[in-house]
Amino acid sequence: MGSFSIWHWLIVLVVVLLLFGRGKIPELMGDVAKGIKSFRKGMGDEESDDSSKTVEHKVDEKTGEKS
Repeated sequence: MGSFSIWHWLIVLVVVLLLFGRGKIPELMGDVAKGIKSFRKGMGDEESDDSSKTVEHKVDEKTGEKS
């Protein structure tokens, strides 16, 4: 009773196919894949930006204040 049998999964598959149709599912999966690729690209760009940007603080020798 705790696990799903093959019949449960077949019924779920039929319901999903009826709701979304055969053509819509590959389109949705393609959109998900594009989103993941875009997210990974954005994370890679952010990491490269962090390593290339450094802030230099100069201290005025007379006053001791940062400029």
